[in-house]
Amino acid sequence: MSILGKNLFQSNRSSLTCTYKCGNACAGEAPNHSDNAYFGDIMSRRGALKVMGAGAVTIGGGAALAACGSDSDSEAASTVGETATSTNQVTETSASAGESKKIEPVKGMQFEPVAPNKNDQITVPEGYESSVLIAWGDPVYEDAPEFDPNNQTAAAAARQFGFNNDFAGLFDHPDDEGRKVYVCSHEYSTEPQMLPNYNADDPTEEEVNIGIVSHGHTILEVSQNPETGELTREFGPLNRRITGETPMVLTGVAAGHELLQTSADPTGTKVNGTFNNCSGGVTPWGTFLSGEENIDMYWANGEAVTDERAAADLKRMGVVEGESERKWERYHDRFDLAKEPNEINRFGYLVEIDPFDPNSTPIKHTSTGRFKHEAGNIAIDKDGTVVCYSGDDQRFEYMYKFVSSEKVVEGDKAHNMTILDYGTLYVAQFEGNSPKDEITGDGDLPKDEAFDGKGKWIPLYTVTKDGSESHVDGFTAEEAAIFTRQAADEVGATKMDRPEDFEVNPVNGKVYAALTNNKYRGATGENEKKSKEDVMEYAPIRENKDGYVIEIEEESYAGTDFTWDLLLVCGDPEAASTYFAGFPKDQVSPITCPDNLAFDEHGNLWISTDSLYALDINDGLYAVGLEGENRGQTLCFLTVANGAETCGPIIKDNLVMVNVQHPGEMDDATFEKPGSNWPDGGDSVPRPAVVQVFRTDGGKIGVA
Repeated sequence: MSILGKNLFQSNRSSLTCTYKCGNACAGEAPNHSDNAYFGDIMSRRGALKVMGAGAVTIGGGAALAACGSDSDSEAASTVGETATSTNQVTETSASAGESKKIEPVKGMQFEPVAPNKNDQITVPEGYESSVLIAWGDPVYEDAPEFDPNNQTAAAAARQFGFNNDFAGLFDHPDDEGRKVYVCSHEYSTEPQMLPNYNADDPTEEEVNIGIVSHGHTILEVSQNPETGELTREFGPLNRRITGETPMVLTGVAAGHELLQTSADPTGTKVNGTFNNCSGGVTPWGTFLSGEENIDMYWANGEAVTDERAAADLKRMGVVEGESERKWERYHDRFDLAKEPNEINRFGYLVEIDPFDPNSTPIKHTSTGRFKHEAGNIAIDKDGTVVCYSGDDQRFEYMYKFVSSEKVVEGDKAHNMTILDYGTLYVAQFEGNSPKDEITGDGDLPKDEAFDGKGKWIPLYTVTKDGSESHVDGFTAEEAAIFTRQAADEVGATKMDRPEDFEVNPVNGKVYAALTNNKYRGATGENEKKSKEDVMEYAPIRENKDGYVIEIEEESYAGTDFTWDLLLVCGDPEAASTYFAGFPKDQVSPITCPDNLAFDEHGNLWISTDSLYALDINDGLYAVGLEGENRGQTLCFLTVANGAETCGPIIKDNLVMVNVQHPGEMDDATFEKPGSNWPDGGDSVPRPAVVQVFRTDGGKIGVA
């Protein structure tokens, strides 16, 4: 089947999303101006890497989210091949004899793929149905008012489901076998869509406060139908809203440092709220992690900061001069860097939250570094060492892991919530194993028929209970934890194409990461100055608009050497540049801009998308085979409503859940003129919501 025949490289994300989600981070020049040497040159001086195999034990997991894009000037027509047939079989064509053979999808992927579409609804395979668990404005507490979009208040919003839910996790209930605990982040607010008669040039104080409390998290008790797996929201004692005003504590290497001290908190250890919480992860000790991502856009008057390194950091993070877009600084001094120059240094961390204690104080772990955090997912080595992976979601930014010196103590949550305070933060360097002249930028595989290579984790600093040590010349450990991007620049970290979610496969032990896109990679012409690096084997597509999924193999998660392989080069399967691990391209679903990752019990990879440029189709959730002849088989399981992004996938044996973020968020869309009417229909305002999908017959997901 063909898709809609649209401009292949036309932006599918609105300027409204770009403004309110990430402060137009993808539109302008990337803030990374470092002149990092190519990894191959670095390693020729340091000596060859030891290439290592697999074999570590994994625990942990979680899922999550997203960013924005802008229009591109490149043009190409696009159609895609047929998806898998209704008999759930695909055909592989022999290059030598023209023969074909049928390949049965593996368990977990035995469903009829959803065709590309532009429907203002949730579309699922035949034999499945979907429902909304909770949507923006629904009460989280029993005494919260019912949602009235025309009469919103900050007091009500603080007790209702927040806006633009992203990361999601699902826990077993500690006391009731019939219930579970659902958690999610609320990444950002889009005031023009949320608020009636909103004037972006002159917001009221109440409108500002509604935006602040619409950020954060929701913790929600849910009951589960034992026959279908469908969840129902409940009012339980664990229900909780965390907002941009919730008190939190700063722990780890930078806690108490003078760069974190403000007039409201001279100790540098306490902070109100969390913002732009995107992807995260669920820990083995029963908490969840949430990454603060595009924090730069909430602060104003960056030019007022005079400290040289702090001022450089503001530019490195993308903070604007003058007023912010939301203008929160008009009513809250903490968002005005001319008045509180250190407040922004208290954001950009991994936040850890205990969903089972509604009175607990969330923790910001400064030892895991400060950058635009995507993901916070845990692996545990065979010796019990805890490792946490994160991406820095911006063009030409880096991939990180924190290796703790502490081990999990079963039943001691207080101790376990300090695990991410002590250890070493590393940043990744990648090297391809093919000559550079074989990486042409148009998707042609090198002579060894794979985009693959090796890499090394470079330490930035180490934190112990007795002190800390920096591994970066010119930085203390505290400075490297606060100004992590600058420290990573100094050690020659590898510039990647928007590294987002990391997930560890519980079946094969490998680590997978989504690299969403980078349309300025190796750009020429008028965009040449926006390119910070040409194509490389780890980023082989010039003006990469569709993204990749990378597979990393480490003998030890705590080790410093790894091998890597590009599993997917995403896009239109008919385009020469795409690659599906060698799987026949005429038998896969079109996929663009991978964002969040998850795994099912069979070890299949699931990918949610944040379509920015290519393939004018609604975002979706895709299953990907990883082993044998199914490796690279990519099938679309669901698509979401118009203008929406698919976030936070949760894949259980009888239930799939996604967060549907910013439905109807299109250019010129407003509260009065919505771009979607999902999920309520009619002429209603669109509402970000949690969607669950289950088998009509109560069977297992993707199992025939």
